[in-house]
Amino acid sequence: MLAGVFYHFIGGFASGSFYIPYKKVKEWAWESFWIIGGLFSWLIVPPIAAWLTIPDFWDIIENTATSTLAFTYLFGVLWGIGGLTYGLGVRYLGVGLGSSIMLGLTMVFGSLLPSIYYQIFPLSGKDTFELYLNSRWGLIMLGGLVVCIVGIILCGKAAVRKDREVGKVDGSGNTEYRFGLGMFVAIIAGILSACFNFGIEAGKPMANIANESWKTLYPGEGEFLFQNNVTYVVLLWGGLTTNFLWCALLAVRNKTYGDYVDKKKPLKWNYLLCALAGTTWYLQFFFYGMGESKMGNGASSWILHMAFIILVANLWGIILKEWKGVTKKTYYTVLSGIIVIIISVLIVGFSKNL
Repeated sequence: MLAGVFYHFIGGFASGSFYIPYKKVKEWAWESFWIIGGLFSWLIVPPIAAWLTIPDFWDIIENTATSTLAFTYLFGVLWGIGGLTYGLGVRYLGVGLGSSIMLGLTMVFGSLLPSIYYQIFPLSGKDTFELYLNSRWGLIMLGGLVVCIVGIILCGKAAVRKDREVGKVDGSGNTEYRFGLGMFVAIIAGILSACFNFGIEAGKPMANIANESWKTLYPGEGEFLFQNNVTYVVLLWGGLTTNFLWCALLAVRNKTYGDYVDKKKPLKWNYLLCALAGTTWYLQFFFYGMGESKMGNGASSWILHMAFIILVANLWGIILKEWKGVTKKTYYTVLSGIIVIIISVLIVGFSKNL
């Protein structure tokens, strides 16, 4: 259990920190640095990680049923829209507030929707929504979701006050702060980002093959920590598709496609920062897979992962002075919202042990 918690902490730290290098990119449009970082996140690093941990990963993919590959890819596309709008949410709301709202919603939907699916299409070993309603731990988990909603409302209230007090510019110099647009984007991102969890479930046959192969070689050693790495390769192709098409459209519309070769701009530094951001982003799920292998995929793993992401993201928000210039009441309101969200994810994550 403790090892699983530790792996989720490392993954949460990576996710809560990945956007920081992007904030240091100079003279590039958002779509320019987002897709370069994405190439590392979704195309370059995943197969390298899979090859290092599962040398025959490509054989597993080639021998997987087309329907499994299709559903895994589809959820990747939907999640890709969520990931794309996540970047926009951070852009318009800031690291701390944007991450809290989007990840809180991701936690809610990522926890509930799989149980609803398995209620309609039962599968042995999977929790159903009816089980939640008829068990003590299930009711505690649902109560945690209500607590999360309260935390999101507090964060939203703080953002409205911030908008009135400091206008469209936050303390970190973010001139693109837009609460209304940011909230709309955040809701979409929160819902669709939960599709990553569904994609892991859809690609489980691939992970199971990797897991059984490893257990054959190392009997009695438990579950294979890196079994999900083969699933990520296919799942992230979907994310790449969505983000590449959108960023290409923006590059043409805004005429920013020249950013990549404009020698008047700090190209080497920008490419390096994007590579760092993209690789850091992927590490969240590399370590999530390790934690999931220890704890099991479900509410506990997904919610614990979200808890650490929210904690780290908001610590960065404070460090970057995104709330500089607001009144104490506003500052304490957002802190209260953050604390409530963290409490909610802990309740949900450990509901089976309560």
